[in-house]
Amino acid sequence: MTTPLSVRVVEAELRTYRRTWRGSVFTGFLNPILYLLAMGVGLGTLVDENLSVGADGISYLAFIAPGLLVATAMQTGAGEGAWKVMAAVKWRQTWHATLATPVGVGSLALGQIYWSTLRVAMVSASFAVVMVLFGVASPPEALGAMVPAILVGAGMAAVTTAFTVRLQTDAPLAMYFRFVVIPMFLFSGVLFPITQLPAWLQPVAQATPVFHGVELARMIALGITPSVSPWISWFYLAAVLVVGTVLVIAPLRRRLTP
Repeated sequence: MTTPLSVRVVEAELRTYRRTWRGSVFTGFLNPILYLLAMGVGLGTLVDENLSVGADGISYLAFIAPGLLVATAMQTGAGEGAWKVMAAVKWRQTWHATLATPVGVGSLALGQIYWSTLRVAMVSASFAVVMVLFGVASPPEALGAMVPAILVGAGMAAVTTAFTVRLQTDAPLAMYFRFVVIPMFLFSGVLFPITQLPAWLQPVAQATPVFHGVELARMIALGITPSVSPWISWFYLAAVLVVGTVLVIAPLRRRLTP
């Protein structure tokens, strides 16, 4: 639930961001262009030559673009909840200072999730614009594909924040990205259908939020029928966001209050 104080947390982040937004906007457009050129156009040419009907009956560029949109949102959300949070609770202790104001732990946690969601939305919007420029989707389709991407990114931000506030050092964060974030990018249907995975690994891929986000994004942007009910995917992504947010508050209170 939004509170005026959690909005104040977002306002404070925006005041800081206004000094750095030019660089993030530049990379926000550059990264999807490079991704789609390298993997969608470069690698996609080889894929399309060897698959007479492409991937799922479409070009590899069109197939991969919604997946990369969701994966980029996921990585952005995870990044917002990792070292930045560790700095706020341990290294720079800016969140200790925040609690010296009328902002409480609950409002601080919600404000962090709101800001992370806003950052994910910014990155997703940049990627959606690039998708339109590459002719992958129309503006309404790209805009619609942003919705599951933002849900995935916000959920990852909440889950990663809940993980980070429990840590005493940042060493486990490198392991988290190596064994959680990167495998989700590689094996959750972003780059190829999960039916190409070993049978025992497919249920693991289906349990990831990225898989559900990719299924929804491809349904919206390309009209591909998802392999699971869209209602299941929407509920799953919403549940990850809600549960992750709830899991932030208690350890954050223990960490920041005497």
